[in-house]
Amino acid sequence: MPRLSESDLIRGVIVVEPEAHGDERGRFVETYRRSWFPLGREMTQANRSEKQAGAVVGLHYHLHQADYWYLLRGRARVVLHDLREGSPTDGATLTIELDGSVDRGVFIPPGVAHGFASHTDILLWYLVDGYYNPADELGLAWDDPEVGADWGVADPILSARDRSNPRRGAIPPALRPHSSLRT
Repeated sequence: MPRLSESDLIRGVIVVEPEAHGDERGRFVETYRRSWFPLGREMTQANRSEKQAGAVVGLHYHLHQADYWYLLRGRARVVLHDLREGSPTDGATLTIELDGSVDRGVFIPPGVAHGFASHTDILLWYLVDGYYNPADELGLAWDDPEVGADWGVADPILSARDRSNPRRGAIPPALRPHSSLRT
Protein backbone atom coordinates (compact mmCIF):
# COMPACT_ATOMS: atom_id res chain seq x y z
CA MET A 1 0.00 0.00 0.00
CA PRO A 2 1.44 3.43 -0.91
CA ARG A 3 1.92 6.19 1.63
CA LEU A 4 -0.29 9.19 0.78
CA SER A 5 0.36 12.51 2.52
CA GLU A 6 -1.68 15.66 2.05
CA SER A 7 0.48 18.77 2.26
CA ASP A 8 0.27 20.82 5.44
CA LEU A 9 1.00 23.96 3.40
CA ILE A 10 -1.33 23.64 0.39
CA ARG A 11 -4.72 21.98 0.72
CA GLY A 12 -5.38 19.27 -1.88
CA VAL A 13 -1.74 18.64 -2.84
CA ILE A 14 -0.96 14.98 -2.19
CA VAL A 15 2.48 13.39 -2.14
CA VAL A 16 2.52 9.69 -3.05
CA GLU A 17 5.25 7.31 -1.97
CA PRO A 18 4.37 4.04 -3.70
CA GLU A 19 5.75 0.63 -2.85
CA ALA A 20 8.47 -0.76 -5.07
CA HIS A 21 8.77 -4.49 -5.64
CA GLY A 22 11.86 -6.08 -7.07
CA ASP A 23 13.95 -9.16 -7.52
CA GLU A 24 16.92 -10.24 -9.63
CA ARG A 25 14.96 -9.39 -12.83
CA GLY A 26 14.37 -5.75 -11.92
CA ARG A 27 11.59 -3.84 -10.23
CA PHE A 28 7.92 -2.93 -10.46
CA VAL A 29 6.13 0.14 -9.08
CA GLU A 30 2.45 1.00 -9.29
CA THR A 31 2.84 4.76 -9.80
CA TYR A 32 -0.79 5.95 -9.97
CA ARG A 33 -4.23 4.79 -8.95
CA ARG A 34 -7.31 7.01 -9.23
CA SER A 35 -8.70 5.79 -5.92
CA TRP A 36 -5.70 7.29 -4.07
CA PHE A 37 -7.07 10.80 -4.50
CA PRO A 38 -10.14 12.24 -2.81
CA LEU A 39 -11.19 14.17 -5.91
CA GLY A 40 -11.31 10.88 -7.85
CA ARG A 41 -10.42 12.70 -11.07
CA GLU A 42 -10.16 10.65 -14.25
CA MET A 43 -6.78 11.20 -15.88
CA THR A 44 -7.22 11.37 -19.66
CA GLN A 45 -3.80 12.24 -21.07
CA ALA A 46 -0.23 11.17 -20.31
CA ASN A 47 2.76 13.36 -21.15
CA ARG A 48 6.54 13.05 -21.14
CA SER A 49 8.85 16.01 -20.52
CA GLU A 50 12.63 15.87 -20.85
CA LYS A 51 14.59 18.89 -19.69
CA GLN A 52 18.27 19.69 -19.33
CA ALA A 53 19.96 20.65 -16.07
CA GLY A 54 19.26 24.29 -15.23
CA ALA A 55 15.86 24.47 -16.96
CA VAL A 56 13.02 26.11 -15.05
CA VAL A 57 9.47 25.38 -16.21
CA GLY A 58 6.58 27.43 -14.86
CA LEU A 59 4.90 28.58 -12.95
CA HIS A 60 1.85 27.28 -14.83
CA TYR A 61 -1.70 26.86 -13.59
CA HIS A 62 -5.08 25.69 -14.80
CA LEU A 63 -8.58 26.70 -13.79
CA HIS A 64 -9.97 23.24 -14.53
CA GLN A 65 -7.15 20.71 -14.91
CA ALA A 66 -5.39 18.59 -12.27
CA ASP A 67 -1.89 17.12 -12.80
CA TYR A 68 -0.09 14.10 -11.36
CA TRP A 69 3.72 14.21 -11.70
CA TYR A 70 6.18 11.35 -11.35
CA LEU A 71 9.89 11.86 -11.99
CA LEU A 72 11.49 8.87 -13.70
CA ARG A 73 15.07 10.08 -14.03
CA GLY A 74 17.19 12.89 -12.55
CA ARG A 75 16.58 15.39 -9.75
CA ALA A 76 14.17 18.33 -9.76
CA ARG A 77 12.74 20.82 -7.32
CA VAL A 78 8.98 21.25 -7.68
CA VAL A 79 7.50 24.62 -6.69
CA LEU A 80 3.76 24.86 -5.96
CA HIS A 81 1.83 28.05 -5.12
CA ASP A 82 -1.85 28.18 -4.15
CA LEU A 83 -3.64 30.79 -6.28
CA ARG A 84 -7.18 29.69 -5.36
CA GLU A 85 -9.29 32.51 -3.94
CA GLY A 86 -11.30 31.11 -1.05
CA SER A 87 -8.79 28.38 -0.31
CA PRO A 88 -7.62 28.25 3.32
CA THR A 89 -4.08 27.97 1.93
CA ASP A 90 -4.32 30.77 -0.68
CA GLY A 91 -0.87 32.36 -1.06
CA ALA A 92 1.10 29.42 0.36
CA THR A 93 4.22 28.19 -1.45
CA LEU A 94 5.54 24.64 -1.18
CA THR A 95 8.71 23.07 -2.56
CA ILE A 96 9.10 19.32 -3.03
CA GLU A 97 12.30 17.56 -4.04
CA LEU A 98 11.80 14.78 -6.58
CA ASP A 99 14.51 12.26 -7.42
CA GLY A 100 14.10 9.62 -10.09
CA SER A 101 15.85 7.09 -7.86
CA VAL A 102 13.21 7.60 -5.12
CA ASP A 103 9.65 6.59 -5.94
CA ARG A 104 7.52 9.65 -5.29
CA GLY A 105 4.68 11.40 -7.09
CA VAL A 106 2.71 14.58 -6.51
CA PHE A 107 -0.96 15.32 -7.23
CA ILE A 108 -1.60 19.00 -8.07
CA PRO A 109 -5.22 20.19 -7.97
CA PRO A 110 -6.62 22.84 -10.32
CA GLY A 111 -5.72 26.39 -9.29
CA VAL A 112 -2.36 25.49 -7.77
CA ALA A 113 0.47 27.03 -9.81
CA HIS A 114 3.23 24.53 -10.49
CA GLY A 115 6.69 24.43 -11.93
CA PHE A 116 10.02 22.72 -11.56
CA ALA A 117 13.74 23.35 -11.79
CA SER A 118 15.88 20.60 -13.30
CA HIS A 119 18.88 20.12 -11.03
CA THR A 120 20.12 17.43 -13.46
CA ASP A 121 18.88 16.29 -16.86
CA ILE A 122 15.42 14.88 -16.12
CA LEU A 123 12.62 12.73 -17.49
CA LEU A 124 9.22 13.68 -16.04
CA TRP A 125 6.12 11.59 -16.72
CA TYR A 126 2.81 13.20 -15.88
CA LEU A 127 -0.91 12.67 -16.18
CA VAL A 128 -3.61 15.31 -16.61
CA ASP A 129 -7.37 15.06 -16.30
CA GLY A 130 -8.15 17.10 -19.39
CA TYR A 131 -6.97 17.21 -22.97
CA TYR A 132 -4.73 20.12 -23.96
CA ASN A 133 -6.76 23.32 -23.90
CA PRO A 134 -4.85 26.53 -24.69
CA ALA A 135 -7.52 28.60 -22.89
CA ASP A 136 -6.67 26.75 -19.65
CA GLU A 137 -2.86 27.13 -19.99
CA LEU A 138 -2.15 30.05 -17.69
CA GLY A 139 0.97 31.33 -15.99
CA LEU A 140 2.43 33.12 -13.00
CA ALA A 141 5.89 34.76 -12.93
CA TRP A 142 8.46 32.21 -11.79
CA ASP A 143 10.36 34.89 -9.87
CA ASP A 144 7.40 36.71 -8.27
CA PRO A 145 8.49 37.91 -4.81
CA GLU A 146 4.99 37.10 -3.47
CA VAL A 147 5.65 33.45 -4.34
CA GLY A 148 9.13 33.56 -2.81
CA ALA A 149 10.32 30.39 -4.53
CA ASP A 150 13.85 29.09 -4.13
CA TRP A 151 14.41 27.16 -7.33
CA GLY A 152 17.93 26.07 -6.42
CA VAL A 153 19.26 27.09 -9.85
CA ALA A 154 21.77 29.94 -10.25
CA ASP A 155 21.22 30.78 -13.94
CA PRO A 156 17.83 29.36 -15.04
CA ILE A 157 17.05 28.46 -18.64
CA LEU A 158 13.51 29.72 -19.31
CA SER A 159 11.09 29.66 -22.23
CA ALA A 160 9.81 32.93 -23.70
CA ARG A 161 6.39 32.10 -22.25
CA ASP A 162 7.75 31.65 -18.73
CA ARG A 163 9.78 34.88 -18.93
CA SER A 164 6.58 36.82 -19.75
CA ASN A 165 4.10 35.43 -17.20
CA PRO A 166 2.49 38.10 -14.97
CA ARG A 167 3.08 38.56 -11.26
CA ARG A 168 0.35 37.33 -8.92
CA GLY A 169 -1.04 40.85 -8.37
CA ALA A 170 -1.38 41.43 -12.14
CA ILE A 171 -3.48 38.33 -12.89
CA PRO A 172 -6.90 39.53 -14.09
CA PRO A 173 -9.77 38.53 -11.76
CA ALA A 174 -11.38 36.42 -14.50
CA LEU A 175 -8.20 34.29 -14.66
CA ARG A 176 -7.85 33.76 -10.90
CA PRO A 177 -8.87 30.27 -9.77
CA HIS A 178 -11.51 29.91 -7.08
CA SER A 179 -11.91 27.22 -4.48
CA SER A 180 -14.78 25.67 -2.65
CA LEU A 181 -12.34 24.43 0.03
CA ARG A 182 -13.03 25.67 3.54
CA THR A 183 -11.01 25.57 6.73
